[in-house]
Amino acid sequence: MKHIKTDVLIIGAGSGGLSVAAGAAQMGADVVLLEGHKMGGDCLNFGCVPSKALIASGKAAYAQQHTVQYGVANAPGKADYAAAKDHVADVIAQIAPVDSQERFEGFGINVIREYGHFISPTEVQAGDTVIKARRVVIATGSSPLVPPIPGLDKVPYETNETLFDLREKPEHLLIIGGGPIGMEMAQAHIRLGCKVTVIEGDKALGKDDPELAQVVLETLRDEGVVIEEDALAAEIRGSAGAIEVEAKDGRIFKGSHLLMAVGRKSNTDKLNLDVAGIKTTRSGVQVDAGMRTTNRKVYAIGDVAGGLQFTHVAGYHAGVIIRSMLFGLPSKAKTAHIPWATYTDPELSQVGLTEAQAKKKHGINLEVVRFHYTHNDRAIAERKTKGFIKVMVVKGRPIGASIVGYQAGELINLWALALANNMKMSQIAAMVAPYPTIGEINKRAAGAYFSPRLFDSPMVKRVVGFVQRYLP
Repeated sequence: MKHIKTDVLIIGAGSGGLSVAAGAAQMGADVVLLEGHKMGGDCLNFGCVPSKALIASGKAAYAQQHTVQYGVANAPGKADYAAAKDHVADVIAQIAPVDSQERFEGFGINVIREYGHFISPTEVQAGDTVIKARRVVIATGSSPLVPPIPGLDKVPYETNETLFDLREKPEHLLIIGGGPIGMEMAQAHIRLGCKVTVIEGDKALGKDDPELAQVVLETLRDEGVVIEEDALAAEIRGSAGAIEVEAKDGRIFKGSHLLMAVGRKSNTDKLNLDVAGIKTTRSGVQVDAGMRTTNRKVYAIGDVAGGLQFTHVAGYHAGVIIRSMLFGLPSKAKTAHIPWATYTDPELSQVGLTEAQAKKKHGINLEVVRFHYTHNDRAIAERKTKGFIKVMVVKGRPIGASIVGYQAGELINLWALALANNMKMSQIAAMVAPYPTIGEINKRAAGAYFSPRLFDSPMVKRVVGFVQRYLP
């Protein structure tokens, strides 16, 4: 058995772990990085990157079929499913060098391609190596949650970890789970020529503002996706190519392939956390505001910490703990400024409080301002007028923004900036946006906040009247 010592030991080479490793090493710390599976973790290999690549394939097929509105004859837009998966693989391959073992070894990091588990509060074993570290970072991410539905163990099914290797186009894809992953994959597959049925036990896109979610769901239904809500899966039966899902209320859904997209579970099973005195909760590793576990020498970041499960959150957590680990400075993670997006078409994005949350917290002090894409000249020119923004404002400051529509995932960035820096609506309104751009929607939303104060105010009219009468 080989024994080594290090300043920082990171378990998991996904987005969070890689961010900590690169930052700590370049600032002078001695770093050991463990990864028992693929460098880049879930995001690169099974999540964000391949899903957005497949969505791009579906978008291209759909675009060819809907060009007549631009004065160009519609084309068949026939998709080659296997070729689309080649595109996905090529995208992963282009990004992979950024997350590669070679690149991180170039930073001076000792990369060990083994899973790690605790053998004491300060020691982790990985293969035939025992690492003693001053600080340990758990960044093992999450895996697809597969609930114990009767019959599921006897039927072939896909998860996000296997779907992108599937070469045969599903004739009829059944998706259990109507969250962001389920709805993104539903639209991608309907556009690639599959039949798709989404089976959701509660409400589809249930964690988003229902007014905005409805715009997305109506669009998907118009494209042919069957979305069955309040359909809790009770039994699954059949075989490859002929699968049935029976809901608790007796509804039966038939398809050729099954995708499980009901959520995620934190990867803690291999870690032997009890030996290290690290407590867990139902959602993951228990951490405090500084992302420290119940073992003060161990941090947990990203999905495994059981909070918001997004790649950009893991990267944010990395910055929080580097401040604490390397410089000994107090540092806490916050969530109020964290945005997220669902990459359907139209896109759906959110930062801060939704309207319902804001009403509950702020009551009569809340103002909600809206602006519709139908009033944006660039959206009209691009034929992308479906959607709107609404901004929740309290005492002149935005506390949340919800956007559904073209490039919503890009537009939310400005509001994330505003919330992170406690900006005022007047600062947003002062921005000059180039014309014509989709980004003007953000400025016009700020303008919608001030319009009644300027144009409907008797006091403003009196001041203007006085100036016009009496000043030379």
